[in-house]
This record gives sequence, structure tokens and C-alpha cells, in this order.
Amino acid sequence: MKRQVVFGIDIGGTNIKSGIVDADGSILHTDNTPTDAQAGPASLLGKLYGIAADYKARAEAEGWEACGMGVATAGYVHAGEGRIGYATSNIPGWTGVPLRDNMARETGLPVALVNDAHAFAIGEAWIGAGRSLTEGFLCITLGTGVGGSWITAAGEPYYGRDGYAGGYGHIVIRHGGQPCNCGLKGCWEQYASVRALMRQAAEAGIGESLTGGSAKVLFELARGGDETALGVIDRYAEYVAVGLTSLTHALNPHAVVIGGAVTAQGDFLFSRIDRMAQEQRMPAYGPVRIVPAELGEHAGLAGAAKLAWRSALRA
Repeated sequence: MKRQVVFGIDIGGTNIKSGIVDADGSILHTDNTPTDAQAGPASLLGKLYGIAADYKARAEAEGWEACGMGVATAGYVHAGEGRIGYATSNIPGWTGVPLRDNMARETGLPVALVNDAHAFAIGEAWIGAGRSLTEGFLCITLGTGVGGSWITAAGEPYYGRDGYAGGYGHIVIRHGGQPCNCGLKGCWEQYASVRALMRQAAEAGIGESLTGGSAKVLFELARGGDETALGVIDRYAEYVAVGLTSLTHALNPHAVVIGGAVTAQGDFLFSRIDRMAQEQRMPAYGPVRIVPAELGEHAGLAGAAKLAWRSALRA
């Protein structure tokens, strides 16, 4: 009997993470492809079709049976219609693209489509940090943007009416604050994303010290005792904690799983976020575990793959 697999694709504003995943959650192959979002939707679709074609050929060569595909994407996914309901300038021209039907027509496979933050949470719930959190958890992703998902005690994301729930990055934490590419001002994303962190570093006068605008270098400076860098990190952690406090008061979670690029910094960052969140949170809402995601850049593609398995079973 052939080994059955699905393809998982996670489209971010910077990179496309993709992989081949079996029914047990074993990730058999992965790739990382630049999104080049500014080239427009036709170019991006071409990249996705190319990844799908390559994976179908790879599966055939390995003797695997391709059963379906899951696609996670930045932007707001209309759950019922399988299209991009709204996307910010992180992926220009993406709004309105009927991505599920396009991918299904191109590949001939059942296709599941989901927002990337929901996919991240589903992946962590399946084979990552959330697999033991049986009472449900809040998941937050800190990357090019900020998003999240509320995983219920039943292990399912709360999608909201149209599938747009989880737009936590666009909670306004500062009235009249930094302009956001969603059209609002003062959104949490403008203070807690990686881009926001780099802007804060530049505003502190250390932007020119960061080779290639790397957050990694900023953290290296802070770990080395650079007072300015430490100040930037502390302020960033406080901004993250502000948003977490609002969400904690709204959702009353038992635990928060945080993923994204900056969480590779481990306890150096997490201890700051945890301490500041505890200081801000009303005592009645504690304690709340704040834990790092475990799957790294593979969480989104794993979550997309999980949904692909569900679609394949229904097909």
C-alpha cells in the first residue's frame, strides 16, 4: 500500500514555507521560497502552482499517494467561499483572489484554505506546543505582521462569522498612534511585529548597526549588554504584553502559545514578556502560562496539512 501524503503551503508576506506531510504529522520534505509579494498576485500564483507541480512529481517518484493540499495565507480568508476576503499591502493585490478554487483546478486535489495564523495554531495543537493543552489556548504569531487564533477546548479554531476572527494585530493599543497598512492607526501590529521592532531600533539610533536590518543582530547586541539595545527589547516586550493583556481579559485563556521569528530568542525575550504581562494583568485572570511555539517555521504548513487531511477524508 502506498504511503499517503498531503502538501502544506504557508504563504507569508516574506516567504512561502511548504512541505509534504503524512497522516501522523511527520514532515517528510520542506522548502522555503521568497514570496516576492510586490511582483503581484499572478506571479505569486505561479510560484504556488510550481510548488504544487514539484510536489506531485516528488510524490510520484517516491511512490507516495498525494491525497490533498492545504494552503495557509496571510490575509483574511473567507471560510465559506475559499477566497481572500481582505489582504493588506503585505501582499498587494491579494484581496479577492479565489485561491482555493484556483489551486484545486491547477492540482486536481482537494484543497483546504485557511488564514496563516489559524494554520499556525492548528499545527501547534496537532504536533506542537498545544498538543497537551487540553483546555484550549490562545495562539499569537509575531512575524512580518501579528495574528493569532483561539483554539477551543475541542481543539478547533474559533473562526468567527466569515472566518476573519483572529485579527489580533489590528486591535488598537494606542489611539492616534503609528499608521497601519490596514488603514487604522495605533494597531498592535505596528508595535509588536518584527518590522515594528526594527523601526523601534532605528528610532533609538541603532538601526545602522544592524546588518541587513536583522532582529538577530539586535538581540546579540542586547545579550552583550548594549544598553540602548536592551532598552529597545524591553520596550518591545512591553508592547507585546499590552496586547496579550487585552486578549487575556477578553478571552480568559489558560495558556498562550507565542510563535514567529523573534521567539527564537527563547527565555531572553519570553521572561520579559511574561513578567510584564503579569504586572499588567488583573489578578483574577492569572495565572496564564506563556509558552513558546515548538514547530518554528513549520507550524503553518503543518496546520495547513492537518486541514488537508480533513478535506481528503471528506472528498
